[in-house]
Amino acid sequence: MSTETSEDLSFQQEVRAWFEAHTPNEIRGNAFMFGSMTPEQNIAWFRKLSERGWAAIHWPKEYGGTDWSQSRKHQFEMIRAETRAPLAYNMGVHLLGPVIYTFGTPEQKRTHLPRILNFDDWWCQGYSEPGAGSDLASLSTRADRSGDEYIVNGSKIWTTYAHLANKIFCLVRTSSEGKKQEGISFLLIDMDDPGIEVRPIRSIDGKHHLNQVFFDDVHVPAENLVGEEGQGWTIAKYLLTHERTNIARIPMSQVELERLKTLGKRAIADGTLLDQENLSLRLAEIEIELNALDFTNTQMLAAVDGGKAPGAESSMLKIRGTQIQQGLAELRLEMGGYLSYPWQEMVADSDQDFREAATGYNFSRASTIYGGSTEVQYNVMAKAILGL
Repeated sequence: MSTETSEDLSFQQEVRAWFEAHTPNEIRGNAFMFGSMTPEQNIAWFRKLSERGWAAIHWPKEYGGTDWSQSRKHQFEMIRAETRAPLAYNMGVHLLGPVIYTFGTPEQKRTHLPRILNFDDWWCQGYSEPGAGSDLASLSTRADRSGDEYIVNGSKIWTTYAHLANKIFCLVRTSSEGKKQEGISFLLIDMDDPGIEVRPIRSIDGKHHLNQVFFDDVHVPAENLVGEEGQGWTIAKYLLTHERTNIARIPMSQVELERLKTLGKRAIADGTLLDQENLSLRLAEIEIELNALDFTNTQMLAAVDGGKAPGAESSMLKIRGTQIQQGLAELRLEMGGYLSYPWQEMVADSDQDFREAATGYNFSRASTIYGGSTEVQYNVMAKAILGL
């Protein structure tokens, strides 16, 4: 029996009607992370959502958010996915904003939050380093205090869209004493400051999402420190909890599953794609896993609405959510067969249902790595739940 109220149904109708009326056809069904929207389209779409008040649904209302319950946010994301309205890519709103309004100074809130909500600044994330990816606490990029500024030296890697960003939020080492986690701080840096170099990294999908960023005696005002010196590890864990929960992307997987079921009805020589026992079985297995994950997520959302902060559950959602995403991407690739062959410049002439199936599959291999690798998440869960 459904537990949805008349208020829930009215809200869902409102959201569905708005997305159906306001999502431009040229970006419907696109996801910027896969390069299907241009940066200009991404910004324009985000600003349209911001004008409606729906760009930062997880922010408190006092800062431009909605104060919706977790269940209401989930309903919103489900409708957005069902109408194939894209999720605007903005690290500022999804990751940095919660850090600023939780740990930032009044001046940092006044300066950065309005600009994030209007996408005046494109923020990228400076966490991983060549020698500190999954072991983030081992980062070596230094920020040495000199008067009223920090001098930053080092490099960050796998920095998503650093080539488009004008700002970067960084974890930096401000002390080498004590435990390595205790010497980390959180710093905001302008990408156009002298001494910063961005080198592109072309990923396995053949596109340019990632970069390595180098810092050579970059002067950063001390007022750009968020929180206190040495508080960076606490802030990083807070931010990663938000990131990992978002990465699960359950509504998007649910919609993709339904699309694959529809594609499975395509006729082939001896029936339909779904008449193939192995394919039907794998779709059923993924559907069971996704329903179980959705049930677990619903329980977590109810607990959060009741005042419990998300903990190890976010790691569990991230693990299963990304594994399911990979399974769906693999199924689409296999269902397309030779129709999935087109690559890069050949995409425009390919079958629309399997367009970018190969590039999407290749990019999905990274989903169990970014936001904290699956192996690290197992360790997080073991420590938090089993006390190991």
